[in-house]
This record gives sequence, C-alpha cells and structure tokens, in this order.
Amino acid sequence: MTTFDKREEGFEKKFALDEELRFKANARRNKMLGLWAAEKLGLTGPAADAYAKEVVVADFEEAGDDDVLRKVSKDFKAKGVAQSDQQIRQTMDALMAAAIDQIKAGT
Repeated sequence: MTTFDKREEGFEKKFALDEELRFKANARRNKMLGLWAAEKLGLTGPAADAYAKEVVVADFEEAGDDDVLRKVSKDFKAKGVAQSDQQIRQTMDALMAAAIDQIKAGT
C-alpha cells in the first residue's frame, strides 16, 4: 500500500466517522427539540416523550432540517404557541451545539 493509498483510506474513515457523528447529533438535537416543543405545547411525561419521537421521525421525510421545522411550527400554530420559525430555528441551532458537545463529552 502506498502512502497515497493510506492517506485516502484515512480520509475515508474520517468521513465515515464524521457522518456517523452528524447523524447521532441530528437525532439527539431532534429529540431535545421535541422535548422543548412538548413543554411549550403543555405535554408532560409519556406524552412529551411520544411527541419527541414524532419529531425525530419527522426528520426522515426529506434531507435537511426543513421537515422538522415544519412539523414543530405547524404543531405550535395548531395549539396557539407564539414561536416564529426564526425562533424555532435559533433553538434548533442552539440544541445542535449542545448535542455535539454531549456526544463529544460522551454523555
């Protein structure tokens, strides 16, 4: 194996690891977002957990975060919760940073 081959293999492994961490961070962020939204919607206990799972599943509808944003925004509007899409997006960004920190810390 040449140095170039070893280097290429290293890049491939790093890419695979980065993608796995990104997937885990997205799932964790979506769960935290779901719990945050559930609180705003007045849900507690098992109902809050079930809603958080719905938010996680919503992310599989299409690539990107727009599907999650749409779900939470739609649910907020249906229940009269005053949160703009921009405020939800800011919360999503903050929760993503927290999710990444948690994963890096191993918690």
